Amino acid sequence: MAVQPWGEQGYGAAKPQAYPPPAPAGPPAAAPYAAVPPTAMPHAAMPQSAMRAATADRERTVDVLKAAFAEGRLSAAEYGERFEAASTAQTYGQLARLVADLPSGPMVAPQMAAPQMVVPVPQTFLPPPVMMQPPRRTNALAVTSLVLGLLCVPTGGMLGVPAVITGHLGRRQAAERNEEGDGMAVTGIVFGWLSIAFWALVLFLAVVAG
Repeated sequence: MAVQPWGEQGYGAAKPQAYPPPAPAGPPAAAPYAAVPPTAMPHAAMPQSAMRAATADRERTVDVLKAAFAEGRLSAAEYGERFEAASTAQTYGQLARLVADLPSGPMVAPQMAAPQMVVPVPQTFLPPPVMMQPPRRTNALAVTSLVLGLLCVPTGGMLGVPAVITGHLGRRQAAERNEEGDGMAVTGIVFGWLSIAFWALVLFLAVVAG
């Protein structure tokens, strides 16, 4: 009896081998959050994520995690893992990764104050103050020469020589000491020389008439 290639039907025939049914096509099951470490999660595209976070930032992140756990968005294991990660997070980027898949999250970027515009203040240039120089003193000899020159008239010219001498000395001292009185000394010298000239004329006439 010829043997058929596919085997003889009936008793002792080889049974076809059973294969498991193919698995239905579909998206792969997502791994639980615990299988992915926080450092392997995608980095939140937020500015200044490398800046160090404060205690208040970590507390705000924990508040968001509590709300998500209460709403059923996180399981107990996910909430516990993210809570520990938020408590030890050091930067804003680490906090942002913990709430990136939640509907709302804390302000994980530092609130930078708006730059204040600096308005230049116009500078007013004032002229330097004028230094008031103290008044100069009046030379005493110059005053004396003026007084003697004026007294030559009532005294008949007897004080002419002293007026001339004090006048010259007063002018010299006033120039050396930067003092006032040059005009007074000149006036005393003029009156003194007029008196001397008067007495010289009187003597000359007396000699001629003698």
